[in-house]
Amino acid sequence: MLLDLSEEHKEHLAFLPQVDSAVVAEFGRIAVEFLRRGSNPKIYEGAASKKGRGKLNVSSDTVQHGVEGLTYLLTESSKLMISELDFQDSVFVLGFSEELNKLLLQLYLDNRKEIRTILSELAPDLPSYHSLEWRLDVQLASRSLRQQIKPAVTIKLHLNHNGGHNTNVLQTDPATLLHLVQQLEQALEEMKTNHCRRVVRNIK
Repeated sequence: MLLDLSEEHKEHLAFLPQVDSAVVAEFGRIAVEFLRRGSNPKIYEGAASKKGRGKLNVSSDTVQHGVEGLTYLLTESSKLMISELDFQDSVFVLGFSEELNKLLLQLYLDNRKEIRTILSELAPDLPSYHSLEWRLDVQLASRSLRQQIKPAVTIKLHLNHNGGHNTNVLQTDPATLLHLVQQLEQALEEMKTNHCRRVVRNIK
């Protein structure tokens, strides 16, 4: 499985070839620290003044974007537990040197276990899907109306939570259900935009 890197992520990671391998390794440490404790502007300011091939001479925002790009790369790779070969193929498209690609691979291998542990601790304890049952009822007549079509969809949703199961029974009409499906599909499409990816990455 290969990572799907957006153009924005590629732009953020494009900063890495401009610095020494020691600085890239330091950015990897900052990326893991970012996951552990959240963003810290002072760290970015300090990293911007570190010496690689001389001073970096870049803004703390540039360093922050580089670290965030590296955080995304390490986080997504660790979540999917991609193989060494898939990781190398994923970063190959960035056009980095072989030395930098090896360094990024080593950062991934050294930190993936800890990153997965951090992500599991950060994950909220929310109910998860188990199964679903549904039924379509149609009322064809009543005392007041001898001919009518009044459909209703009844849904029984089974969820896993805290080692047990709970059931929720919902009822709606087909038009409302169709509208709900359309809204969910629209939300999934919006999740693919750069803005939403940036928000999700910062939340993670």
